[in-house]
Amino acid sequence: MANIGIVNALIRITLGLTVIAWATSRLARRPWCASYLWAALLGAMKVGEGIIRFCPVTALFNNMQRQQLLDEQKETGVNPT
Repeated sequence: MANIGIVNALIRITLGLTVIAWATSRLARRPWCASYLWAALLGAMKVGEGIIRFCPVTALFNNMQRQQLLDEQKETGVNPT
């Protein structure tokens, strides 16, 4: 189930590939520095999110907001439909 739009997905893919390219170029010069490896992994994660159009952080945030709204409706006595 997609929870991000097409433009958002294209931005994630573009920036993710940019981060991967930057991190791998730095990693080629300093292979002992693990922070560049982590940056490449985070860039790959953003590319994956853009390709499948699903972001777990966005899903978690939306779920928390929905639950908070339902809790507020229960407290006020409004029918949560």
